[in-house]
Amino acid sequence: MPRLVPNAGPQRVLAVSNFVYTVGSGLYLTAGVLYFTEAVHLPAGQVGLGLGTAGLVALALGVTVGHLADRYGARGVYATTLVIQALATAGFVLVDGYWSFLLAVTTAAGAKAAGKAAHSPLIRHFGGERPQEFRAYLRAVTNVGVSLGAVGAGLVVQAGTLTAYQLMVIGNAIAFVVSAAFLVALPPVTPLATTGGPRWIALRDHPYLLLTALDGVMAIQFKVLTVAIPLWLVGATTAPHWLISGTMLTGTLMVVVLQVRASRNVDSPTAGGHAYRRAGVAFLVSCSLISLSAGIPGWAAATVLLTAVVIHTVGELWHSAAAFEVSFALAPPHATGQYLGVFGLGTGLAEGLGPALLISLCITWGRPGWYVVGALFALTGLAAPPAVRWALRHQHAGQTRTDSTQKEAQAAYGS
Repeated sequence: MPRLVPNAGPQRVLAVSNFVYTVGSGLYLTAGVLYFTEAVHLPAGQVGLGLGTAGLVALALGVTVGHLADRYGARGVYATTLVIQALATAGFVLVDGYWSFLLAVTTAAGAKAAGKAAHSPLIRHFGGERPQEFRAYLRAVTNVGVSLGAVGAGLVVQAGTLTAYQLMVIGNAIAFVVSAAFLVALPPVTPLATTGGPRWIALRDHPYLLLTALDGVMAIQFKVLTVAIPLWLVGATTAPHWLISGTMLTGTLMVVVLQVRASRNVDSPTAGGHAYRRAGVAFLVSCSLISLSAGIPGWAAATVLLTAVVIHTVGELWHSAAAFEVSFALAPPHATGQYLGVFGLGTGLAEGLGPALLISLCITWGRPGWYVVGALFALTGLAAPPAVRWALRHQHAGQTRTDSTQKEAQAAYGS
């Protein structure tokens, strides 16, 4: 299991900042929707519509702010997004209707998406020789933080009072401010000079866009544990309902203990493509097992579901390792924020569209839908290795053109 706090230096600062941030995120992820429906008394339909709208608006900001982080320095840009997210979150306590709710959640979602893109250059700059491995470490830290936040949110839900919910919101906002304050201890990151060419180069990198789309399809798997399995367990099986918490805990602990280890062997884009393929197979197996948990005794259903969750989480470890490697290794150093902002578009679409897709296929359609979803993951994984090979050829060709241009410029200067 990775240590929660690394050795002194920028990595420790980033880890502690990330940990504080994710404790606050865990509060909101667990009970944020309940705050708006139970405490503010907004209709669930309005809350769903507002959150979906906020998610779509946030998609565009990741690329733009990622570019700003590349150009003006990631530390200041990232800290600014945290402060904006804190202010927007604190504004939740002032929500008294749909339009104020929409303004607050859209601002918060936009700042969150922007922060992810601005965070990436910091990881690359301070992550050592293998920033992808440090990113995997931060994901393990994230799961610890979110779990602690979820415990606090559970106490809030148990109390169920307006005051308790408002204290949760304020605590969330304070966590974001504290997370930003830790960044002061980071050395400034000097932006790397560009090599000329189009300004929005990530949007012109077609192989990278294809990998973004493939990763977006694969990222729907994150909603299997949080959306599809709980609904399936309650509605289609005789497994005990407390197993919902058991499945979540199993997946979380596996990520905390194994994510760094799973990422160590995924040390090149080619290895990343193969990891995507393995992940797709694991998701096909797990989805097939989940479908078999219906119509059998409770103890058997529980056994099958837990086995499926273990296999699914192994696939999640491979998928995350592949995404870390491919997204970083194929992004030019001077445009990390912009490229990672683009790569986040796939995850953002999965976040917005994944729940509806899984509910319509796996819950409404039933058992056949699980096989369709599993096959979708498997086919996406099979498509990843050739997509990575295309991206590597494109990267090599681009580097060759850049070297040629530099030699021509040097020759002209020398003459």
